[in-house]
Amino acid sequence: MQYHVLTTERCNLSCTYCGGTRHLPGIPLEVEYDIEELVDFISKDSEAVIGFYGGEPLMAIHRLEEIMDRVPARAFTLQTNGTLLHLLKKPYLERLHSILVSLDGPARVTDASRGRGTYDRVMRNVKDIRRRGFGGDLIARMAFSDHGDIYRDVTHLLEHFDHVHWQLDVFWSDLDSRPDLEEWLDRYDEGIGRLISLFGEGLGEGGVPGLVPFIPILRTLITGVPHHLWCGAGVDSFAIMTSGSIEACPIAPELLYSNVGDIRTSTPEDIRNSRRIGPPCTECDILWVCGGRCLYANRTMSWGWEWFDRVCLSTRRMIEGLKGLVPLAMELLDSGMLKMEQLDYPEINNGCEIIP
Repeated sequence: MQYHVLTTERCNLSCTYCGGTRHLPGIPLEVEYDIEELVDFISKDSEAVIGFYGGEPLMAIHRLEEIMDRVPARAFTLQTNGTLLHLLKKPYLERLHSILVSLDGPARVTDASRGRGTYDRVMRNVKDIRRRGFGGDLIARMAFSDHGDIYRDVTHLLEHFDHVHWQLDVFWSDLDSRPDLEEWLDRYDEGIGRLISLFGEGLGEGGVPGLVPFIPILRTLITGVPHHLWCGAGVDSFAIMTSGSIEACPIAPELLYSNVGDIRTSTPEDIRNSRRIGPPCTECDILWVCGGRCLYANRTMSWGWEWFDRVCLSTRRMIEGLKGLVPLAMELLDSGMLKMEQLDYPEINNGCEIIP
């Protein structure tokens, strides 16, 4: 299974869609459990993948190093805002399977939400870790907000990263206070259509462009094999908070459905398949491809039915667009220009939720 291990709740940025350091009742800013308790829990899972998370996990880099030194895992990944990547020592850097770096596009777009100078600072660090020997999967993890142009921003980041993943800025927003939301989503849908065309062109040339949401969805459409919630929240992916509590997802531990156990009293098998997507997603005809998009959104319906359905329409449009590439992909597979293993992404659960 995959475990988001929070090394700290502190953050050195204050992005518009997050707000920086979290101060949640019962969730300490720093880790309060003993490392041996984490070792004991994780050692019961021979296929454990640990993803360092926060806050900004590199603000507690000593904790990351201690875990990599002491805790057995199949692989380690890191989700970071990228500002402190220069602190990662070479031996730990080289052991990371994947690094997800939070950037939203070119400097103007990134800095509008993350603070002036953030883009340049992060890109210096990205170039530095490649120079120092990081050979793993380097992923740009975007938040697509009102400042963005999805086609422009994704294609820009593809020039610098192996893969690009994005999420819509709808989780923490008061959607009713955004009168241009429908127009924003329409622009997003148009841009996704252009990216699908770009993706198809890349396939035709014998490659697989690193557009994270498209690759596993296309594979699913080709094989017809249904998929559960892509991020795995509550099924085979969990968050270990700084208190030692285990949550279905790291983004909202304050919600009642979130807690599934504690590293001191639970085992990995105790928590496996402990939370599932419910209606309306379970009544949807594309559930087998979409997987339910987000456990948090499904359980809370905090956007209300109207906006929930509208965001789902964007998912449906993306899937329909990718269906149009299936005949081309089948031809390429039959000819040998494309191998099915090229569509086997991600190799491990690296923290990309797949469905934006």
